[in-house]
Amino acid sequence: MPQPAPRTGEAAGGAAGSEAPAAAAPPTGEAAPQATAAATPDEPKAEAPAQAGEGTPSEPAGEGQLTQPAAPAEAAVPARAARDVETALGTRWAVWVGGIALALGGLFLIRYTIEAGIFGPGVRLTMAGVLGLVLLAGAEFIRRTGFRVPVQGAAGAYIPAILTGAGAFILFGTVYAAYGIYGFIGPALAFTLLGAIGVATIAVSLVHGLALAGIGLVGAMVTPALVASEAPNPWALFVYLAIVLAATAAIARIRDWKALVAAAFAGTGTWTIVYMTNALEVNLSTVLFISLASLAVLAFVWLADFLTAGRDDAEPGFDWPSIAPGFFVALTALGLSVDPVFAKAGYASHGAVLLAALLAVALYRPRALPLLFAAGLATALIYLGIIPPATIGADALDVGLGAEPLAASDTLTFRLGIALALVFVAAGFWAARRFAAAAPIRAASWAAWGVIVPLVVLTALWLTFGDIDRDFGYALPALLLVVVFAAGGEWIARAEEPPLRGGPAVSFALGGGGVAGLLMLHMAFGSGWTTVLLGAAAVVPALATRWRSFPVLGWIAVGAAVAVLGRVAFDPTIVDAAALSTTPVFNWLLPGYGVPALAFGFAAWQLARTTNGRPRLAMEAAAALFGLLTIAMLVRHAMHGGVIDTGPVTLAEQAIYTLIALGAGAILVVIDLRSPSPVLRYGSMAAGVLSVAFILIRHFLVLNPLLTDESTGAVPFFNLLLLAYLLPAVAAGALALYVRERRPRWYAAMLALVASLLAFAYATLSVRRLFKGEFIGLWSGLGQLETYTYSALWLVIGVALLTAGVWLRSQVLRIASAVLIAVAVLKVFLFDMSELEGVLRALSFIGLGAVLIGIGLFYQRLLTRAARLGAE
Repeated sequence: MPQPAPRTGEAAGGAAGSEAPAAAAPPTGEAAPQATAAATPDEPKAEAPAQAGEGTPSEPAGEGQLTQPAAPAEAAVPARAARDVETALGTRWAVWVGGIALALGGLFLIRYTIEAGIFGPGVRLTMAGVLGLVLLAGAEFIRRTGFRVPVQGAAGAYIPAILTGAGAFILFGTVYAAYGIYGFIGPALAFTLLGAIGVATIAVSLVHGLALAGIGLVGAMVTPALVASEAPNPWALFVYLAIVLAATAAIARIRDWKALVAAAFAGTGTWTIVYMTNALEVNLSTVLFISLASLAVLAFVWLADFLTAGRDDAEPGFDWPSIAPGFFVALTALGLSVDPVFAKAGYASHGAVLLAALLAVALYRPRALPLLFAAGLATALIYLGIIPPATIGADALDVGLGAEPLAASDTLTFRLGIALALVFVAAGFWAARRFAAAAPIRAASWAAWGVIVPLVVLTALWLTFGDIDRDFGYALPALLLVVVFAAGGEWIARAEEPPLRGGPAVSFALGGGGVAGLLMLHMAFGSGWTTVLLGAAAVVPALATRWRSFPVLGWIAVGAAVAVLGRVAFDPTIVDAAALSTTPVFNWLLPGYGVPALAFGFAAWQLARTTNGRPRLAMEAAAALFGLLTIAMLVRHAMHGGVIDTGPVTLAEQAIYTLIALGAGAILVVIDLRSPSPVLRYGSMAAGVLSVAFILIRHFLVLNPLLTDESTGAVPFFNLLLLAYLLPAVAAGALALYVRERRPRWYAAMLALVASLLAFAYATLSVRRLFKGEFIGLWSGLGQLETYTYSALWLVIGVALLTAGVWLRSQVLRIASAVLIAVAVLKVFLFDMSELEGVLRALSFIGLGAVLIGIGLFYQRLLTRAARLGAE
């Protein structure tokens, strides 16, 4: 079992053997110089020797330890657990409870003297003050006489710190009682004394640890709440808070106490917000002072390197305590810009100054990255708040918004928005280029907010001050943003390592350019042209991949496809139903769906030759989808008299949709064979499955003229049955034959079976139409000749399917033939025997027998030939 390392004294006396324990025992006074006088539980160097020397007098040291046999592990574990409990009870809990008892004892002593009437108020307060000072002096005495944390794990029970905290607590109570209870001192002196005690407590935490600093900070922050004045002075409050904040930040910086400085920033920010929300008349200068002072402390004290070795600005990540000042300063700026009282007073410009200050500090101290997010989010919220709810339709929704915007919209807001947008663009792209090589995530953050804020501001100003239908005055700045973002992305990419890699910062810049282009099209053109041009715009990033292999370019093309899909989902007529022409084919539907389909197909083709990857697959899917939508929408438009959003779907229209789906499946198979792609492969099968679902549900059940009694047309052959059953049967059969060796067997078998069912339905319904005429509903009854004809027809179709199955070597067709012939047999024996009479009944059975014998003879010869070929 490894032994603990010896102390410094033990190492020197290791050769002495049995004298080592005596050397390890701490003397009363002489051993103190060996330890640092100011040793605290927060100094690792002070703890290490104590930890190394932990032991009991019964444990020999030095060479004597080497001669002892190792204790069994089972015995060592209970012993160590016993020592841990003993250590906790004797070194930590006793000290903690003792410190609390001292503080409470002072208070109880004062209370007793009050109740007993022994001393007057002045004497009682003097005694309490003396007790507090005695505790402070005792703590310092113990520290200076060489006290150190004796054992491992007792850092939280550092006795000088506990005594100092108790003394500070008693002094706080004494000063407050002198002011608030007895009125011995005025508010100015009480404020000064309480603040001084708090700051002093924070200062001495350098030698007593973080817990004491926390006590001092809490006392300093609650001091303004404890001291009331008939004429409050905000300057006194915020100068005091600035001093406390600076002192706390300096001490926290020396010791790297992140939680302490974050609490100090949070307390200062809380006082600022409380003052802004509760003061009868807000002094703007004091608000600006404390906000800028907080940022100055962050930049020049907490994140400075003059107190310690500092931090590397190029180091990835961020300084999390910066979240607190970023949040509260941004919240202050938001209040100055949004609150109606402040906005009417013109304080929005001061809010903009604070937002710019946040950006400046974030640029100066790169690890203060949360300030960038705070400034960007506050700016975005301010300008989203100026949008009138009626403009975006929110007034029609039950979302709690009134008719008025949340923030003021005036000329000052307009000008400040332009200024802030320019600041964010310049700072964001400059910082993104600066950090592109060393800190990509930091660079991406700057590029993101350099894009987001200008886009939000431009959109908000357009929706608030512009014409939402068409406004070239806002389309031109949007076009300018497209150019700036594209050029900025190229500028950042050249600074990457390796150059032109197209990292996250470049992606944000170019993606912002795509969004700006979308805004430009909406601002400059009407509904129809916006959809067409937006679809065509997908070609631009795809073509750009010829010169730059940035991954984001393909996704920008996908974004254009998603935007077009969203537009047609919102308005399928492209130009509004009232403006859509009734002329078949040559109307806005053709370019509105056709141009995006062609553009997406070209983009997919281009991406397949450059970057490839998932964007290319997405564009292939988009091209196929819009190709189908083009034909489907034109068909519906033509069959409903130029109106595509009313009227139920008829069997003829559904038949056209089914043929489109089957045709799309065939086209996708052909394209996939020439340019293999998972999207094309699975898309072709999806089209086939969709067409089969249409056939089974719509053709056979919902829209079947046998059930609906819909007119099949007056022309004998060129009628609805041809369009709805025979043509889909031919198409499904041809597709099944084409994909036999190119797609899974189940897919080809499914199509072949559906083709057989469609052919059977066409033949059966055609016989029905031959006997009943244009309307073939079931309720018109069955005649004997019609009944016999069905039997003969089904046998003929069964024989035809058998012949086709043998010729094409299709087991599915042969099985379908067997099923159909079995149905015919059941019909003859169960239905024809009872319903037919005379010669028709005889012919029915004769025909059935002849067909079955012929089938048996056919199979016997087929098997005999197969056996002969196998023997040879």
